[in-house]
Amino acid sequence: MGAMSAAGPFNSPLECGLRTLVLLASAQPAACDLQRLVFYDYLLVHSGDVLGGPDSIHPPTPLRSGEALVRRHWIERGLLLMISRELVIRTFSPQGIVYQASPLTSTFLGYMEEPYTKRLQERAQWVIERFGGYSDHELVEFFKANLDRWGGEFIREEMLEDEL
Repeated sequence: MGAMSAAGPFNSPLECGLRTLVLLASAQPAACDLQRLVFYDYLLVHSGDVLGGPDSIHPPTPLRSGEALVRRHWIERGLLLMISRELVIRTFSPQGIVYQASPLTSTFLGYMEEPYTKRLQERAQWVIERFGGYSDHELVEFFKANLDRWGGEFIREEMLEDEL
């Protein structure tokens, strides 16, 4: 089984890298650590799970809250791909490793005219406006409070805490 089929069409390194790139472009000049990007990526794809949020880009699936637990690996791979293309900057800060859009990011995204990419950009802007001011603790608490509503009836809260 190849990487693409194991990951699924929405979780290949390229797909995750593109979503992360769009999120970082919306967040600039701010930098984000990996855990924040994992949360943001879930919210980007499943924005309809948030009360008052825009329609989700991907259809809701059962147990989708578990995606937040497994997407870290795919986002890391996507970030490495985007770093290798000089579209993302990785910085070692006192708070740990953080990621930012590079000077090439906006130009690259400007060439992306597909409706799907435009929807990603709209949702990413919403994610940053809605959650960009949350502290790490507030973001974790928001996810803990909503896991069951997001199709995670059988996901245990301890799994999220282990991920953090």
